[in-house]
Amino acid sequence: MVLLLWAGAPAQSASIVANKHNLSATGPGTIKATSEGEVCVFCHVPHNSRATGPLWNRDQPVGSYTPYTSSTRKISAPGQPTGASLLCLSCHDGTIALGKVSSRTANIAIAGGKNNFLLGDQSYIGTDLSDDHPVSFLYSSVLSNTELRTPTGAVKLDASGQMQCTSCHSPHDNANGKFLVVSNIKSGLCTNCHNKSYWAASDHQTSTKTWNGVGTNPWLHTTNTPQNVTNNACESCHRPHTAPGRQQLLNSATEETNCLVCHSGTVATSAKNIQIELNKTSQHSVGAYLNVHDAGEANLMTTAHVECQDCHNPHSANSTAGSAPGTTPIALPGSLSNVRGITISGAAVSPVTAEYQICLRCHGDSTSRTPASRTARVIVQTNTRLEFDTANPSYHPIAGVGKATGVTGKTVPSLIAPWTTTSVMNCSDCHNNNAGPNTGGTGPNGPHGSTNPLLLERSYVVTDPATESAANYALCYKCHSRTAIIGTGAGSFKEHNKHIVGETTSCNVCHDPHGISSTQGTALSNSRLINFQTGVVTKSGAQAIRWERVGTTGGRCYLSCHGKDHNGLSY
Repeated sequence: MVLLLWAGAPAQSASIVANKHNLSATGPGTIKATSEGEVCVFCHVPHNSRATGPLWNRDQPVGSYTPYTSSTRKISAPGQPTGASLLCLSCHDGTIALGKVSSRTANIAIAGGKNNFLLGDQSYIGTDLSDDHPVSFLYSSVLSNTELRTPTGAVKLDASGQMQCTSCHSPHDNANGKFLVVSNIKSGLCTNCHNKSYWAASDHQTSTKTWNGVGTNPWLHTTNTPQNVTNNACESCHRPHTAPGRQQLLNSATEETNCLVCHSGTVATSAKNIQIELNKTSQHSVGAYLNVHDAGEANLMTTAHVECQDCHNPHSANSTAGSAPGTTPIALPGSLSNVRGITISGAAVSPVTAEYQICLRCHGDSTSRTPASRTARVIVQTNTRLEFDTANPSYHPIAGVGKATGVTGKTVPSLIAPWTTTSVMNCSDCHNNNAGPNTGGTGPNGPHGSTNPLLLERSYVVTDPATESAANYALCYKCHSRTAIIGTGAGSFKEHNKHIVGETTSCNVCHDPHGISSTQGTALSNSRLINFQTGVVTKSGAQAIRWERVGTTGGRCYLSCHGKDHNGLSY
């Protein structure tokens, strides 16, 4: 029988004689019999076989298994293993001795103390299948509408239409490694069934980046050659068996580690080294949460957390550049492609069409939104969606062009090109990496981390008093001309110089940088982002703290500031 098997094999690697499933004493693996010379006896017997499988020579496991489960599962809930999967588990679940075969009265002795189980071996699966690709479920054609498709070629369902271990593994042929029915280079096996939207153009499908040998090897469980992102493809993040991250079968149980093992300068370039940004004093603290994020959660966040996948779609992310600052309409960069979000009206949207819609998942209507405002104001509002609503008396133009557009006499004379009154901004024009390309650095774009408070790209001093300088108000002066703001000639508010330079009053004392909600403010008192900082600005007598717009360019203040009474003071 051994000779026939050898002769019938197209290549030595395809013969069971030459692979680890040859458990005889002459087998090539480390787990094998001490003296048994038969090759097939460990699974098959020509006479008096079990009815559970083809000429089957082993007992069937009798215990129960913990099946795979996930909130994003598209298939019917897997139950207990059946068919060929149960046959495979008679060795791989560790409950039946490898040498226990039906045709022998005594167990076949296995060398190295492996007579019972595969404990300690990478092929040991156990009875907990919640960390393994699901098996023994009906693979209906309806699944073709859920990013799955009916397998073809070597990947086959069993006679009842169920996915089994043998759909992916050929127990006799190890030509493709790991007994796979087809090579999984570039996830050729995975994509037989998984038809992920946008995957073909994703950097995780096309990048040829390799590990530089520093730190942790991100691909310890793969055998693809050469080892790079495109060859490992799905397995760069996922592990089909004994996955530490059980839901979605991720390589790490710590969500962000699946990303940061590569995005730490070891595989991804410095322009995509996110790990170093997350070590800064201000950050989106992905490390502060564990097992809170769920891939199937609603667009609107209900439990406070942040993980990489809240903002990025790993199956779609690519290196396509977004629009240049000041461009309208704004084109999203590939790193934010096909992500879910919330519109300015509060509706769920997928995919987003603007960056701010991603931010509003957490910083809008979420009941657990953080952080609280660091400035106490006359009008208090922490819902960023309401602050940027285009029906507001004033706002920075995130969800639409500003109030100055197309109205005679209403301009923003301090704007620096390419910004105009018809420009629309991104949240990341202000909240961004302090060492990213916008400041001349080489780090990644985006609000991953900053040395400035509140993830600001540049310095914005909010304390009072505050000495005016290009450095202290670098964020404001990125878009607004410093000359126009504090100069004594034509430009913006003529008293800026007196307040900001002479009285060392921070911009933040008078202006609320996001906007003032129409549910709380009015065009008379809250245009031009006027919303005073309490503590610095106090009441003048019994008058409520307020500013009133007078005409196109004038105004009137009712307040006390720096010991100066402004009860009806006009300009």
